Amino acid sequence: MSTATAGGAAEPGRVTPVQANNKDEKNKKKKSITGTRLWVAGIFLLPALVLLGALVVYPIGYSVYRSLFDASGDGFVGLDNYHEMFSDDATMTAIKNNIIWVIVAPSVATALGLIFAVLTERVRWGTAFKLVVFMPMAISMLAAGIIFRLVYEADPDRGVANAIWVSVHDTFKESPPFPGAHPRPDAGLTESSNGSFTTDATAKASTPVSLPLVGAKRGDVTGAQDAKAAKPEPGKVTGTVWFDFTKGDLGEHNVLDKGEKALADVKIEAVKDGKVVATTTTRADGTYTLPAKADGAELRLPAWNFGQPYNGVDWLGPSLVTPAIIGSYVWIWAGFAMVLIAAGLAGVPRELLEAARMDGANEWQVFRRVTVPLLAPVLSVVAVTLMINVLKIFDLVYIIAPQTSQDEANVLALQLYQSSFGTDVNQGVGSAIAVFLLAFVLPVMFFNIRRMRRESRR
Repeated sequence: MSTATAGGAAEPGRVTPVQANNKDEKNKKKKSITGTRLWVAGIFLLPALVLLGALVVYPIGYSVYRSLFDASGDGFVGLDNYHEMFSDDATMTAIKNNIIWVIVAPSVATALGLIFAVLTERVRWGTAFKLVVFMPMAISMLAAGIIFRLVYEADPDRGVANAIWVSVHDTFKESPPFPGAHPRPDAGLTESSNGSFTTDATAKASTPVSLPLVGAKRGDVTGAQDAKAAKPEPGKVTGTVWFDFTKGDLGEHNVLDKGEKALADVKIEAVKDGKVVATTTTRADGTYTLPAKADGAELRLPAWNFGQPYNGVDWLGPSLVTPAIIGSYVWIWAGFAMVLIAAGLAGVPRELLEAARMDGANEWQVFRRVTVPLLAPVLSVVAVTLMINVLKIFDLVYIIAPQTSQDEANVLALQLYQSSFGTDVNQGVGSAIAVFLLAFVLPVMFFNIRRMRRESRR
């Protein structure tokens, strides 16, 4: 049977190849690239789009709208809230701190993650080490903030950071033996302007010089030996330094009574004409001995003996509070960076590393010129992700920073909260800060999106 007339026309009811192709093209246009009809895809996407609109699009739009009105929300003020925001010292401090956060925190966390990822490939217990480093990610920011508030406690007996710092300090520098100790007013010693105590009379060889003290802390003398009366030595100045106090204060003042405790490690200087001619330190029983040249000299107890011990660093003070909080953030997020970088490192061709070593490159050159360039896409992902996360930082600052230094540690998210819900509530200014923070985040987000699109085209 013929399929076309002599003139080339198709038979009635017969579909030509051209018509079939046009029909297929129409069907394809009605479907998405995955082969699903558009209306079906729309139904499945509708709940997500509704949530996205309700939880993201609407709040953003309302924040922009609310930022143009006054504190009550009734009076239109235009851009006055933005002007007030940039003229407020607290907000400018928050912007400065946010810039510090964006530069320092992602850089340090990414660098540590890179170091951990590279080194754990070379150790036997690398997996266990990764688990330990990543473990802080399982802790909420609230819990981490409470932990580090205790870590940075100023008292070395409670704060881990200061306990370590003081231990290291005391290893290389001697601590005062009896903070707060001093002689009685009638003990024959006069206090100098620098806090030292000097005898009123000059010392004589072969005549012991007693130096009684009070005011020492009970814990500093607990367990000390009973003081011993010094014996005279020919040509030398001797004496005893002791804690002139008995239980119930029943002993005689300025007299060594039975059971009174020795003060060991007290420094004593012999001074003649304003110059120190001899020094010594008391023994465990409180006695001391000075050479013959101390004969006729005044004895001085330097102020160092009674100074306060080193109590470490004020981590949460105005000058260090921001670096301290950044340190806690790095402790949490370095594990996240390590895991992502380790995953990227697993995909690096080992042939390239071995070829570089065979060409004579040392390990540092291999790391700097081969490993890091190959990991550049992964490092950028980690850095950008942490930047976006850092711009929203709030809870760590709010929990760790004490009230006395919270102004110095202020960040935009915290200032937004304080302006919107704090003591001086002005949700117009708070909304302006929210819009500014969004504008701060958008460039980083756009950069991340463009990078992801470039990666998907490869």
